[in-house]
Formats: sequence, C-alpha cells, structure tokens
Amino acid sequence: MRYLFLKLLVLAFILPACGQTIPPSRTEALTPTSAPQSRELYVFAAASLTEPLNELILAFEQSHPGVRVIPNYAGSQQLAQQIAQGAPADVFASANQVQMEAAIESGRIQASEKRVLVNNRLVVILPSDNPGEIEALQDLARPGHSLILAAEAVPVGWYSLIFLEQASQNPEFGADYKDAALKNVVSYEENVKAVLSKIILGEADAGIVYSSDVSPSDTTKLVKLDIPDSLNVMAAYYVAPLSDSPVPDLARAFIDSLLAPAGQEVLSRFGFLPQQ
Repeated sequence: MRYLFLKLLVLAFILPACGQTIPPSRTEALTPTSAPQSRELYVFAAASLTEPLNELILAFEQSHPGVRVIPNYAGSQQLAQQIAQGAPADVFASANQVQMEAAIESGRIQASEKRVLVNNRLVVILPSDNPGEIEALQDLARPGHSLILAAEAVPVGWYSLIFLEQASQNPEFGADYKDAALKNVVSYEENVKAVLSKIILGEADAGIVYSSDVSPSDTTKLVKLDIPDSLNVMAAYYVAPLSDSPVPDLARAFIDSLLAPAGQEVLSRFGFLPQQ
C-alpha cells in the first residue's frame, strides 16, 4: 500500500507537466477553484488577414473588457492541420473553402456554422526596380525569368495555378503558358506573406499574392501588375467557430464583429472585397 501511495504521489507531480494540448492559462481558467482570470479567445486566421485582424482584435478587446484575443496567423492549410491535431482554437478564418472543409472533416467545426467572411483577388508583384523587365503577364512564362509562388496546398498557391490554367486557354497567352511559367518557379512558399517578403527583397523577378497583401506602405517597394477579371480568381474566405470552444459566446461575438458593417469596412480598407 505504501508503494502504491508513493507511486500515485509521483504521478500527481509528473502528469500535469506532460501531454498538455492547451495552454496552462486556459486550463487554469477552466478550473472551478482557480481565481477569476481574463477570458482568452484563440483565433486561427489565414496569414493574409494579419493586418486587418490585428486592428479588429484591438477593437474587440476594447469593447469586451477582460477578454484577450490570441491570434495564430499561418497558411490556411497549416491551421486546418493544427485544428485536426487538437490545437486549442475558438475561431477559424480560412482563405478558401477547401481548408475550411478539412477543418469540418476533423469534427471540430459544424458545416452549418461556416460563413463567407470576405473576398479577395490575385495580383502579380515585382520588385520596385523590376530587374526582370517584366511588362506584361505573358512575360512570366518567358525563359530566364524567376517566379515565386505559394505552394499548391496554400490557398493563394492553388488560386495562382487556376489563373495560370485559365490564361493557358486564352489565345493571347498560348496553351503552354502555365507549363512555361511553372518552369520559372524558383521557390514555393508556405504562406502568402513569405511570397511578398521575398519579392520585396528581390529574390525573384515576380510573385503572385492577394491584392490585399500590397499595403500602401509597400507601394514604394513593389510594382503591381494587375490580372484582368477574365483570368483572375475571386477568392472566398470562410469563418466559423470551433464546436468544442470553451467560450462559444465570445467566438460568435467575435465573428459577428467581423461580419458587421464596421468590421467589413476595416477589411475593405485593407484591400479585401465585399462578401458575395
């Protein structure tokens, strides 16, 4: 009996330090005997939403005293994978429907809860000095140029491939346009912000990002090459609460703040397009 007691005592000290899947602060907040603490809201959001969400998070915290919003920005495919693996999350904002569906398939989001958050479109970006002397979209496929794209699993990378495919069906570009452009790719990145950063640093002649990623402060560092509507892709972003969130009221309140006119105005100001 004494041996069993000692063994249980040792386990009591070891187990709390092992296998935690949620931050200690959240665990403590859910413990009935713990002292009152501020409530935390974990928001998993596509990297392209970083700037407007930072502003909207600040406004939400100011209107909800005692609430702390903790964002996790990354490629939507990375976030969906983290959600499937049990990462603590209350809200998921994905840059496309595919990754939202992946999160739904994990069982942590109800399909009926997903809503269109906002829309976006693609744009080609060049370093400010345009070292590749790219003047038209057709130049992306010319030999000797270098191109950076997001990986296909990343929403913006997937949308970029759709653009290249659609251009290949246009006589002004030629049937081999997509294949020729992909031969010029020197790097596939894990999120759109990495593509933007590398083009600003001049690591390639061109890249493809969302139009919202090019902020006013970036206009002196980049040159934009617009993609016509006939070839562009309307990217739909989706948002939903996690069904196992311990703060469902906060999760829904935060989503409502994003969808409200004031939230949509902030997103619009950062280059996003209205819901469709």
